[in-house]
Amino acid sequence: MKIRLLVVVAFCIFLAACGKVTQEEVIEDVNKKWSEAKGYELTASMEVKTGSEPRIYDVNVWHTKPDFYRVSVNPQGETEQQLIVRNEEGVFVVTPALRKTHKFQSEWPKQNGQGYLIGALAEDLIADKNLVMTEDEENFVFELETRNVDRTALPVQQISINKKTMLPTKVSVLDGELQEQVVIQFKDIKLGVQHKAEEYAVEKFSDNEEKKAASADIVNTEFKVYYPTVDWAHTKLTEELEVQEDGNSRVILTFEGEKPFTMMQQPINYNESILPVFSTGDPADLGDTIGAITEHSIQWDKDGMSFFIASTKLSKEELLEVAASVQEGSQK
Repeated sequence: MKIRLLVVVAFCIFLAACGKVTQEEVIEDVNKKWSEAKGYELTASMEVKTGSEPRIYDVNVWHTKPDFYRVSVNPQGETEQQLIVRNEEGVFVVTPALRKTHKFQSEWPKQNGQGYLIGALAEDLIADKNLVMTEDEENFVFELETRNVDRTALPVQQISINKKTMLPTKVSVLDGELQEQVVIQFKDIKLGVQHKAEEYAVEKFSDNEEKKAASADIVNTEFKVYYPTVDWAHTKLTEELEVQEDGNSRVILTFEGEKPFTMMQQPINYNESILPVFSTGDPADLGDTIGAITEHSIQWDKDGMSFFIASTKLSKEELLEVAASVQEGSQK
């Protein structure tokens, strides 16, 4: 009897081992669970380590199938500053405090999904045929390629998926030396949540902030020059020019070398109109702000300033790298 019992136990252990889930099965289950949901809401925190000091942001996402999105990414603890919205009319970046709206002719987020959009994560898992899955006590952990616009500077990502819920718990985006540069911690994900089309209306966001904007102090009273801090050995600042136009100051920085580019900056002018401004290119997430990126340029607003970088030599990834490195202060 004892021998028979041992045989049964050994056989059960063997069956359990044989039944261990494969990475293909996990990816299939994840894709089915995430893609079948008619919508979702999520909150997360995002830590960006690419600057001189780590920065932490609160992230809130709505998605309703097929193509409605509402995303806010704001410095932790601050009130809502900027939104990216996709509705039936197009893609918009909305800055309520400025009553400023940019409209894009863009397929976002198809070309430039971010780690806090779980649909983009599911597509990443399917796309990389060389990904590797490991496990810890609570999570399946996938290491795979990134596919967004900054994939050259940040080529690798790790996606942790809870074994019980089959929902993501953490995304780490790594540089070429496999050092964490962006970490997204998911706090709450609710699948199946849908919002009505009118809840994605851009006008609603702008109108709600109209009175606030009228009294907001958004003008830079002191012109402070910002410089990119990206360290490219064979690219140097060769000219810094300040020009006056209609009473407004503009600074133009010229960088020459192997990776030449021109950077312009000027204070934002308060605009009484809340009509959308058409922007070419695609929305580009810079962590603390959302800009517009094309094949040869990137534009964004920050700290009461408007920035523009142009180059025929830099890739989109390099344009994004320069923009993300821009800080107030002296050129080193």
